This record gives sequence, C-alpha cells and structure tokens, in this order.
Amino acid sequence: MAITHAQATPPRIPALRCPFASQVNPHVTEASEDSFSWLLESGMLQEPEMLERYRSARFGWLTARAYPLVDREMLKLLMDWCIWLFAFDDGFCESEDLSKHTALIARALPEMFKVLHDLEWEQPVTNVFAKSLQGLKDRISAHAERDQLDRWCTATKEYIFAQVWEAANRESDVVPTPEDYVFMRRRTGAMYPVYALIDIAGRQRLTPEEWHHPDVRALTEHANDLVVWDNDLFSYAKERKHDRARHNLVNVLVTHRECTLQEALDEVASMHDHAVAEMVRLRKSAEEWGSPAVLAYVQGLEHWVRGHIEYSLGSARYVHAWPSGTQWLQTS
Repeated sequence: MAITHAQATPPRIPALRCPFASQVNPHVTEASEDSFSWLLESGMLQEPEMLERYRSARFGWLTARAYPLVDREMLKLLMDWCIWLFAFDDGFCESEDLSKHTALIARALPEMFKVLHDLEWEQPVTNVFAKSLQGLKDRISAHAERDQLDRWCTATKEYIFAQVWEAANRESDVVPTPEDYVFMRRRTGAMYPVYALIDIAGRQRLTPEEWHHPDVRALTEHANDLVVWDNDLFSYAKERKHDRARHNLVNVLVTHRECTLQEALDEVASMHDHAVAEMVRLRKSAEEWGSPAVLAYVQGLEHWVRGHIEYSLGSARYVHAWPSGTQWLQTS
C-alpha cells in the first residue's frame, strides 16, 4: 500500500500533558565525552558521517535527563547502554544491508543470546555488538542482584528478538495493524531494558514481589507507551524519509484508519494524555503501599517520560525534519 500523507496546510504538533519534574544530571558533560570515547573504541559504528551524527545528537543528554540523580560512574554506564541501543538500531537493525533481511538479523541472535544466557561455546563471540553487550553486562552485574540482572537480560532478549519482527515487516512491505503495533512497540522501543536499570542505578532494589505488583507493572507499561508514542510523534517526519515510517504509530493510524495526518497526530496526543492520567492515578495508589524503592522507581519512570520530551523538543534530529511552518504547541 502506498503511503501518501500530503496535506494542504503545515502540520500542528499537539501539546503533550506532562506534570512530571524536569531535571538534568550535573555530570552530563563529562560522562557524555567519556561515553562517546567508549563508542569509538567499541567499533560498533565506524563510518565518520555516522559518528559525527552521534556526536552532534548529544544522546548523553537524554540519559542525563532520564537518570538525573545518579553519580558520574553510574551515569557513564547508563549512557553506554543507551548508546549501545541507538547504535544497534542504527547500525544493525536499520542499516540498508541488514534491515530488510530477516534471516541476516536472525542469524545474529545466537551470539547475543549466548552473552545474555551466560553460555559457554567453543567459538569466541565475534559480532561487535555482542562483544560490546558482554562488556556492558559484566559492568551491570557489578551493581545488580541476580534477580535484577535477570530482569535486564530478559527485557534485552525481548528487544533484540522483536527486531526480527520489524525486519520481516520491511521485507514483506507490511504496515502492522494498530493492535499489533502497540503490543510490539513495547518491545521494539527498548524501554523495558532501560527501565530494568532504574532500581539498579538508584541502588534501591525492588523485590520480586514489588517488581511484579500490578501497580508497578501498569506504571511501567504506561511509561513505556508514553516514551515510544512520543518518539513516534516527534520523529514521524524524519522516519518518513527512511523506511517510509512503516514502524511509526502516526503512520499506522493513517494507514489503517484512513485518517488525515493531523487527525493521527491529535490521536497520538490523546493517547499520551490518557496514559499520563493513568500514571498519576497509579502513583497515588503506589504511595499507599509502596516502599521507598517502589517510589524511587516510579520517580525514575517519570524522569524518563519528561526527560525524553525535553530532549526531543531540543533535538535537531527530530524538529528540523518537519516542514517549514510546522506549529509546535507548548507542552505542559
């Protein structure tokens, strides 16, 4: 199906309700420089143009907004992990050579899963992303209890395997249905792997019972939805130029509901506001029963939601991709 989203007037990016605090980690500058050096040494991305794009994108500022309270050592680790996710997505999942070939991505899974399952093989790990992942896992292990590390490993495996689903859609030229997209976007968006580090980074461990509590699970799901939906909203114009925004909620709504681009943008904003309202409601519930670790985790989710909005609105990566005259309404 052809994707044509032309409209007579410039689009209006709706205001997004976000009552959560905006903070920035004071170690952002030093940790960002160290993290970029780690990226250079990792060998995951080697093209000068791609590396320069990473330097100018200032991804470290997203991490610094998402984890504003951690110390410098922990912030550096978190930045490296977020950089790994961006690099894996850009250099592996969305590369022109690999992204449309499901089998090529699937064949890379064994080395990734070998690392995440602590399996011993006769052959050494050779995939550059798997080797970097091994180093990150070792560093996370130094700060995590076994159950915390297992949560991170499980979420990371889900994320990596979900990339095969996206590749299959590209290969078959499929735009997923809204129902399938929302379900899978929770896995392709890599938010569960970063949320699994909130209590590790804050050194306030959630017990297994707290981690699986219905309020915590629902808060995590809503916070996940908010970041990936907001990302789809802000990045739609950029993604139309690559992959035809096949995996973007705005395009999914336009394609399957036959609405206009503006109607789709407004619908995503409405979904955002509903999810924020649910987070506010569930936070009140968690305050009635939650331990300090639970409340710190909820605050960590809120930092991610607000931090992602602030970072995206200040990023030329997204804003400058929209046509001249696009109206950006004030987020509250």
